[in-house]
Amino acid sequence: MTPLHVLIVDDEPAIRSGIRKLLSSLPDIQVAGECQSAAEAVQTIQRGGIDLVLLDIHLPDASGLDVVRSVGAEQMPLLVFVTAYDEHAIEAFELNALDYLLKPLDEDHLERALKRARERLASNGQHAVVEQLQSLLATYRPKGPERFVVHKTNHYEFVSSDSIDWIESADNYVELHCGNKTHLLNETMSGIEQRLDPKKFLRIHRCHIVNTTRITAIHPLTGGTYELEMQHGARLTSGRNFTHAIRLLLGR
Repeated sequence: MTPLHVLIVDDEPAIRSGIRKLLSSLPDIQVAGECQSAAEAVQTIQRGGIDLVLLDIHLPDASGLDVVRSVGAEQMPLLVFVTAYDEHAIEAFELNALDYLLKPLDEDHLERALKRARERLASNGQHAVVEQLQSLLATYRPKGPERFVVHKTNHYEFVSSDSIDWIESADNYVELHCGNKTHLLNETMSGIEQRLDPKKFLRIHRCHIVNTTRITAIHPLTGGTYELEMQHGARLTSGRNFTHAIRLLLGR
C-alpha cells in the first residue's frame, strides 16, 4: 500500500510528539513534517508532497481556517482539523461534513480518520472536500487568535488579544496598543481585521481598530463622526465610512 504522507500542524510540542508517536505505530503512514505556526504550515503545504494535514484550528499566529484561505481550498491536501473542545468549531465541521479530532487524540479515532482519508484518495473524493471547505470558509469565522507573536530585537513576545486596547495602521505593519505598551506587528490592517473576533474588535477608521470592551465613552461630532474615549486615555476619531458601525454599537 502506498504510504500516506501526513503533515502535523500544532503549536504545542507535546501534542505534536503525541500525534507523531501514534502515527509511528500505524502501518503505511509517513510523517512528512511538523509545523508549529500557520505561516510555516502554508509554506510546507505549498511545497507539495502532502496527502493529509492534521491541522490545529487554533494557532498562535492565525487560525487553521486562515491556513486553508492562504493555500486555497482547491490546493489543500485532505484535511482533518484537530481541536480542544470548541463547540462553535465542532458544529461548523459537522455541518460541512468535515473530519475533526478532539484533543487529547485517541488512537481509534485517529485510525478512523486516516481510513476515511485513504478512501477519499482512492475514490477521488477531493472534489467533494473542496466544496465542503469552501462552504466552511464562507460560513464559519473563528473567534480569532488568543495571542499574537511579536518579534522584538533579540526575542519574541506573546501578546494576548485581550490585552489590546486598540490597533493602528503603520504602513505595512500595525501597532498594538496595550495600556502603556506598544508592539509593532508585521501585519496589515485588512489582514489583522479578518483574524480578529468580530464580536470584540471593531474597525472605526481605515487606520484604527478598537477593542470595544476598552471604550469608556463615545462623543458625537459634526458630520456623522464620533470621538471614542478609550481606557488609558487615548481618543480616536471614527471615519465617515464607519458611521454605521458606530451607530450599531450604540444600538441606534
